[in-house]
Amino acid sequence: MALYETVFIARQDISAKQVDDLAVVFGKIVNDNGGELKNTESWGLRTFAYKIKKNRKGHYTLMHFDAPHKAIAEMERNMGLNEDVLRFMTVSIDKLPEGPSAIMKNTDDDRYGSRGGFFKGKDDKFKDRDDKSKFPKEGSV
Repeated sequence: MALYETVFIARQDISAKQVDDLAVVFGKIVNDNGGELKNTESWGLRTFAYKIKKNRKGHYTLMHFDAPHKAIAEMERNMGLNEDVLRFMTVSIDKLPEGPSAIMKNTDDDRYGSRGGFFKGKDDKFKDRDDKSKFPKEGSV
């Protein structure tokens, strides 16, 4: 059997419990078709760069499988029919990753600050762009 990684995005207006239930249903479909769900990781509600089917946010979920292609094809068919799933993508991988995914590792990393800006530090002149007094005066640079 081959190893696969699937990420799906569920609508923003369903609960996290419903998203977990969707992951269980998709895992059961793969198990019923001769595959095995290795692990599931919920990335939570995240904002899109652009609207997808009139949604600005979505619940992301990552799943790893050891399954034959027909099991993955059946799971993807069901994802396409489910109205709560906005997008999904499945890729074949060589080996299962160890530990948390890169998304979960970056969640712990606070290098971008709580507002998501790149600059941080109390002496950063561009830290708070709403406060005009933080900008350098003309000719002072």
